[in-house]
Amino acid sequence: MYQTPQEIEVWYIMPALRRELAKCFLDSGLKQKKAAELLRVTEPAVSQYLKSKRAQDIVFTNEIKAEIKKSADRISQNNECVVKEIQNLCNFIKKTNFLCKIHKKYSEVCALCKSI
Repeated sequence: MYQTPQEIEVWYIMPALRRELAKCFLDSGLKQKKAAELLRVTEPAVSQYLKSKRAQDIVFTNEIKAEIKKSADRISQNNECVVKEIQNLCNFIKKTNFLCKIHKKYSEVCALCKSI
């Protein structure tokens, strides 16, 4: 089955971003409830991210994890920027060609990904 890069982003990348952001929030001392509030998801969703029951298939590079950490810090300081930060992270992931690598894993190779 063919999935577009956008579908890969929504079904795989976005949940994995939330997982990593939740981990960053908890590592910085926030509680699960606050992490859920910042991410605009339920507390059980955060629990599932932390227990690897959601988004366990995607392993980000250290470069991407460093960007996620920076975004988590900015979100912690200003929770109004969560959408902007997630958009920035998605754009960063596209620039690193990580999205194309994941797209290859879950779908046929598309014209956009042939260079990888």
